[in-house]
Amino acid sequence: MNTHRPSISIGLPVYNGERFLREALDSILVQTFEDFELIISDNASTDGTEQICKDYAAKDPRIRYFRNDTNLGASKNFNRVFEFSSGEYFKWMSADDKCAPTFLEKCKEVLDRHPEVVLCYPKTNIIDEFGRIVRQYDDRLDLRFPRARDRFYQLFLRLSLSNAMFGLIRANLLSKTSLLGNYIASDIVLLAELTLYGQFFEVPEYLFFRRIHPQAASSDPSVERQQAHYDPKTVGNISLTSWRHLVEHLRSIKRAPLDLVEKLYLILTVLKLTRWNARQLILELIQALKILEQRLLHSLKKDLILG
Repeated sequence: MNTHRPSISIGLPVYNGERFLREALDSILVQTFEDFELIISDNASTDGTEQICKDYAAKDPRIRYFRNDTNLGASKNFNRVFEFSSGEYFKWMSADDKCAPTFLEKCKEVLDRHPEVVLCYPKTNIIDEFGRIVRQYDDRLDLRFPRARDRFYQLFLRLSLSNAMFGLIRANLLSKTSLLGNYIASDIVLLAELTLYGQFFEVPEYLFFRRIHPQAASSDPSVERQQAHYDPKTVGNISLTSWRHLVEHLRSIKRAPLDLVEKLYLILTVLKLTRWNARQLILELIQALKILEQRLLHSLKKDLILG
């Protein structure tokens, strides 16, 4: 029985990812740093994903393949690959994206040298569905501030695309967070929580290739379909995404290993961000009330017809 604990665990959650999956897997298997495990969790795919994963797992013992009986939703599947991991460092990998061969090597060097860093990520190239570089993206999330309040605040000033989510993370600190929630943009909440545990470090090389294409879940403008992507069981629920983010940020601050003064500063920061987002919070409440009203009227009409 192999009891070797790899330095790095890579978690690849996938659902019907056959189109780009081979490219993603190949980019991991040619990494210059080789002491890793690759954990794949297949969310009950209905295309050729299962066979592709089994073929690759048969050729490389570092690959561990799991298949869910039903589609658990993206959030649970992302969390599942982390729960199966054993490495000191952890990285999520999307079935759409690619990494340059030195991605793991360069990020691991930073984490080995800098214990104050919780997450290390490289610069990003945005690619299209054909793998062509569309543009070089400036993530601007090099958050090497000693105080958690500054890292937390600067994340919201700078964040647009959550590419840093696919960086290399200290597994012991990631395990202290709530991981990904079953609501839209929970990756932003997770990144914000990670700033409470340490600094973010950007490797100044373009080693990550983020694929943006029409079939990607992030490209879907429908709130209902996006929510179904995160958790199919919540379809039909009233979505109060901004309110959920507010609550989760406060919960993150409460459980973080920080002193009372730092937590108070962070709560004030959340309240400031809430003021900036007041319009969206109000619109969500109005929309929720309209949905409740429609459901109530529908129920009354149904009772009248049946009565």
